[in-house]
Amino acid sequence: MCLGIPGKLEAIEGDDPLFRTGKVNFGGVLKDVSLAAVPEVLVGQYVIVHAGMAISILDEVEADEVFQYLDELAQGFEEAGDTVSPPSEYAPGSG
Repeated sequence: MCLGIPGKLEAIEGDDPLFRTGKVNFGGVLKDVSLAAVPEVLVGQYVIVHAGMAISILDEVEADEVFQYLDELAQGFEEAGDTVSPPSEYAPGSG
């Protein structure tokens, strides 16, 4: 099973579309990712990242939905008493 994680693109580095990278914010954690599969992406947009590569662009409404699902999942972990839970700071306006 593959899992893509949403994040907000904070910066773009490089000019060549095949080698451009971006700094993506995942709830306060910045990671460098390849932007080769989404050459049209702009700073401030949300992307789905899998295996270090942005594979699609999300609009803010879609991103909000994903973040709501992740928050529900985190609440489920907390209610089950799980000591390891995902961070809850995913909201688009939080970073």
